[in-house]
Amino acid sequence: MPKLKKVVYVLLAVFLGILLSFIIHGLIEMLYLKIAADRGIAVTWTFSCALPAFLQIGLVLAGIIGGFFLGLYWWKKIYGTSNKT
Repeated sequence: MPKLKKVVYVLLAVFLGILLSFIIHGLIEMLYLKIAADRGIAVTWTFSCALPAFLQIGLVLAGIIGGFFLGLYWWKKIYGTSNKT
């Protein structure tokens, strides 16, 4: 049961990382659109988004990877074990 608890804990941390990456994505896109509008720059839309595809994918991957390592870090801090449970 403790191993399942760790898996759920890390998966929820990954989910949190993905959610945070979407919030950061929204903030970056709003800033980008504001700057583009102020300067009169035409915006190219990719996948219903103003940001380039590599940045969209990179933000999601950063959320997944960051959430994974954040989950492992806090699991060790809170429960004091690494791979035993």
